[in-house]
Amino acid sequence: MARVIADISMSLDGFVTGPNPGLDNGLGDGGEALHTWALHPDPVDADVLDTTTAATGAVIMGRRLFDIIDGPHGWTDEMGYGADRAATPPVLVVTRIPPARVRLADRMTFVVDGVASAVSKGASIAGDRDVVIMGGAEVIRGALDAGVVDELRLHLAPVLLGAGTPLFAGGPPRHLRQVRSRPSGQATHLTYLLE
Repeated sequence: MARVIADISMSLDGFVTGPNPGLDNGLGDGGEALHTWALHPDPVDADVLDTTTAATGAVIMGRRLFDIIDGPHGWTDEMGYGADRAATPPVLVVTRIPPARVRLADRMTFVVDGVASAVSKGASIAGDRDVVIMGGAEVIRGALDAGVVDELRLHLAPVLLGAGTPLFAGGPPRHLRQVRSRPSGQATHLTYLLE
């Protein structure tokens, strides 16, 4: 059975983008530092990327993230899911209205009935591999609120962004159990089980 993993890079002050994210500034001002570990991995980072990419059977993302990765500065044959691993798992995009045009149409499916439905569809696609919710923050929060996440993986980047998109914004208290911590030279990779 597929595990559902919310997996995202985050600054020390809790942001998953810097200020002013958008199509031409995907991670916002200063936000590129969040993914240094993935774009210039050391051996620990490379192992995290290789292990996660190999175990992924389906990916879920929100519409804002989709618009960035499908845009002109987005994923390519050389850079995509898993950074330069450029894996091509099926991707389910949670949105209210599917776009009229899709550059990466061969691997995208649009889900208009919410994140819980996307997770259910992702699990049927993934089989015994993982369903990875890679962002953005709103989709991960929605999946946590819906109770469909088994693991939360945070890649804690050593940067303070000061502002941007917060991963957590209110909500009820949640109890997590830390099961792994792997420091590298560029991030601390944390894994939590939801209880």
